[in-house]
Amino acid sequence: MNMMSTATANLTVFEEDALALTQAALEISRAYESKDERRLAAALDRNLKLWVGIRTLVSSAENPLPMQIKDNLIRLSSFVAQKTFEMQNGANAKTIESLANTNLQISEGLLDKRSAH
Repeated sequence: MNMMSTATANLTVFEEDALALTQAALEISRAYESKDERRLAAALDRNLKLWVGIRTLVSSAENPLPMQIKDNLIRLSSFVAQKTFEMQNGANAKTIESLANTNLQISEGLLDKRSAH
């Protein structure tokens, strides 16, 4: 039995999103620490796709989030894209840390929002 699929089946949407962001942050950090450029490129690509998805969802007119939160998430998505593209010339610890921290802070915010409901 796959315990992970059972555990994730019981998560709320906020928890699923927080988990995806946290996993992406860990994947980026671990790939950088392992000095595996292919693994890092794959992790950065997955993270970028995650943020493109976030941007797409919050840009929808039907999305019920307040405009200020939408704008902040769109700006963060642009920041993640910019930092990801900057690393085409080589990753650096400060940028990796910045991307991972962005994911973790948004993940924490999602979990805080969940606990407020």
